Amino acid sequence: MIRTVLLRWIPFAGLASALCLLIYVSAQQTGRQMANDPQIEIARDARTALAAGQSINAVIPQTQTELATSLAPFITAVSDDGTVVASSGRLHGELRPVPRGVLESVRQSGEARVTWQPEPGVRMATVVTKNPGASGGFIVVGRSLFETESRIEQLGTLLFLGWGATLVGLLILVTFSESFLQTQT
Repeated sequence: MIRTVLLRWIPFAGLASALCLLIYVSAQQTGRQMANDPQIEIARDARTALAAGQSINAVIPQTQTELATSLAPFITAVSDDGTVVASSGRLHGELRPVPRGVLESVRQSGEARVTWQPEPGVRMATVVTKNPGASGGFIVVGRSLFETESRIEQLGTLLFLGWGATLVGLLILVTFSESFLQTQT
């Protein structure tokens, strides 16, 4: 009887596993993409302001954001050669260069949305756009992924617990239905 129960349970367990995985991946990707929304708005507004002739100093906030601890967004202006021109973001008090590969991608596409990790434990949702102003270069807007990743981790834990409970429940259901069918014959 154990073999029969397991053979009937395995397809249900596979289906439950696939559905839980689909839910997790969908929610994780949606959450990560939504983490870009404020940066997209800020980057495009900065691009519009620079195209209208405003100076970089007028676009970049004077308030400094500590990237290791703050959840606030930051704006960085980068020259065509990758040098940081001005920034409201610092990591341990220092400016951090943007990876050159990202800048090369933006040269081709005009905008990129990337996860940037300048050091372990510091991950940011970052939007990089071409600067249409007279100075050229790039505008980089980012903010911490700490809260987004925390929510995704909580979701993963809940889904894992639900998946385990579903597998146990299905096993019990299949066992009882098999017992019932055997008593009927």
